[in-house]
Amino acid sequence: MHLPTVLVTGFEPFDGADVNPSGEIARRLGELGHPDCHLVAEVLPVSFARAPQLLAAALDAHRPDILLMLGLAENRHALTPERVALNLADAAIPDNDGDQPTDAPLEPHGPPARFTDHPVKHIAAAIDAAGIPAQVSLTAGSYVCNAVLYTALGIAEQRGDARKHSAEQRGEHGKHSADASTAPTDTTAGTTAEHGEHSEHGEHARHPRLSAGFIHVPATPQLGGDPRFTLDELERGIRIAITTILDEPA
Repeated sequence: MHLPTVLVTGFEPFDGADVNPSGEIARRLGELGHPDCHLVAEVLPVSFARAPQLLAAALDAHRPDILLMLGLAENRHALTPERVALNLADAAIPDNDGDQPTDAPLEPHGPPARFTDHPVKHIAAAIDAAGIPAQVSLTAGSYVCNAVLYTALGIAEQRGDARKHSAEQRGEHGKHSADASTAPTDTTAGTTAEHGEHSEHGEHARHPRLSAGFIHVPATPQLGGDPRFTLDELERGIRIAITTILDEPA
């Protein structure tokens, strides 16, 4: 039985803190796994410049079916699945590299916003039903958490477009002889990868369909947060989120 691959990411500590529960949860999940998926984990730097690049590298390395990113929102009192990533970098505090962009686009020619395809309402309801406060959040803010979500959703869109294009080339959507007869012939058979193209197996192996989303976690008691939000409870909530995403119809 083929198990889907789930990549969970969290962040390193920032703003002078010694810990970041999002990174700790990701590490735990990577070590302990999940019975319904092949689970891998990465901890990202709190850096506008480096985090999106390392996330993209992790996606290429692990080729997940599902990406669930975690971040810390100290002032929130619930686990909050995010609906929208904004094309905006506007940092109230510097990141760990000392960068503090103001009113800057993440991608100058990108769309104003990108929406997750994770079932955020179902995720929040399932976590809340288990006795852990959860609610849907409209946006991931404008700090590094938002930057990696915006990047991930852009990559997911590109992979979806690549799969659609590959399927159309094979005639899966009714495009047959017309497209094939008018397409230029490549006389260097077997070397298409050198020209930026991929075979059916190569394209689909390197770029599986990607479902991406983000959950902010509240501060743990170690950071002065609500005593209910122990690392164990937050981990339990994220496990429920993963199960909910896995159970959602494709």
